[in-house]
Amino acid sequence: MPFMDGITCICDNGRTLEDHRAIVGDDIIREIYRKAASLKGKRIVHINSTYQSGGVAEMILSLVPLMNDVGIETHWKILNGHTDFFTVTKNLHNALQGQPLQISEAEKDLYVRTNRDFSTLLEIDHDLVIIHDPQPLPLIQFCAKKQPWIWRCHVDLSKPDEALWEFLKDFVLQYDRMVVSHEDYCRANMAMEQKIVRPAIDPLSDKNRELTDGEIAGLLAKYGVPTDRPLITQISRFDKWKDPEGVLEVFKIVRERTDCRLVLCGSMAPDDPEGWTIYRRVEEKAKDLIEQGDVILITAEDHLLVNALQRVSVVILQKSLCEGFGLTVTEALWKGRPVIASRVGGIPLQIEDGETGFLVDPTDIEGCARRVLQVIESPDLAERLGTAGKEHVRRNFLITRLLADYLDMLNAELGCGQEIPT
Repeated sequence: MPFMDGITCICDNGRTLEDHRAIVGDDIIREIYRKAASLKGKRIVHINSTYQSGGVAEMILSLVPLMNDVGIETHWKILNGHTDFFTVTKNLHNALQGQPLQISEAEKDLYVRTNRDFSTLLEIDHDLVIIHDPQPLPLIQFCAKKQPWIWRCHVDLSKPDEALWEFLKDFVLQYDRMVVSHEDYCRANMAMEQKIVRPAIDPLSDKNRELTDGEIAGLLAKYGVPTDRPLITQISRFDKWKDPEGVLEVFKIVRERTDCRLVLCGSMAPDDPEGWTIYRRVEEKAKDLIEQGDVILITAEDHLLVNALQRVSVVILQKSLCEGFGLTVTEALWKGRPVIASRVGGIPLQIEDGETGFLVDPTDIEGCARRVLQVIESPDLAERLGTAGKEHVRRNFLITRLLADYLDMLNAELGCGQEIPT
């Protein structure tokens, strides 16, 4: 794990680009070195709002050491804010994904003022700045902009609350480039370049590396997860968009036909104050099932545990109502597990229905349960889906591909003036 030194996140996971050669092959590694050649010595900074609990932080955690490894001096800084600020930004996050929002002038002021105050603590003398998500978006207004700034938005922008978007748009248009995860998230009437960059996982991180049988058994024992029955698992923050209550309803239907156990595992992000509220609601609804040992709720921040759970589960669910991309789907596919997930956001980019997993309507509880039962009752189908899903991730969603995409962007802004073709 990284550690904080003031507002700077220090991370050196010990992994180099060469460590990935055996997984992705010589051609990809050689191409990354070629893209990086003109960027050696450049200084880059990533800024977001947390160093743990979520796909954004995990991607930065893997990207920063790799960018440094190929010769780009790369730093990572974390926005400081109080609970009331993160309550506001969680509401912004929800509204960007389609939930109606009435944001008060006082909340707008808190949002902007927190970024202004944070700017006084920052020293930005880098060649390029990358801002992640809405929390630090207004920073650009309070810094002496002497370099290109990129806004990397990881959430689903396909149907944002329009009044909120008009408020945020004033900040967005000060950036040189906006980067999103899906073509549907590009916004009309933007006088700036918008680029599509798919998220990715690090196959060598603790969450994704190979585990021994002994490691898996030890982790499951530590957290009290028995394997005497088939496990159905959803790995997600306790967030209404991840629909843990809907997952409970799916499990109840499946349990009527086959003896199994449900695990809901999700850590509590420091910038998500809604997490415990959702957790307690799920806990209350599942009270009897928890007492019977049929449902297990876990809130630990333990990447190895997530890895182990994904590897031993017979089915992985991702029953999101809205999903910017869904790296938990990517992680599960990488483990060769059959995944059943909602047909929303970036999930269909990863799951080809019936080929690398199954897609379901996010509101179709019974349809999702039927797919779970189909996979449980057909081991050959589960194996076929898992094998195809892992290869799909290897070809499209590993950290080396994400690094290459970032190098293209940096070259467009700092290098030869255009993105280097593959």
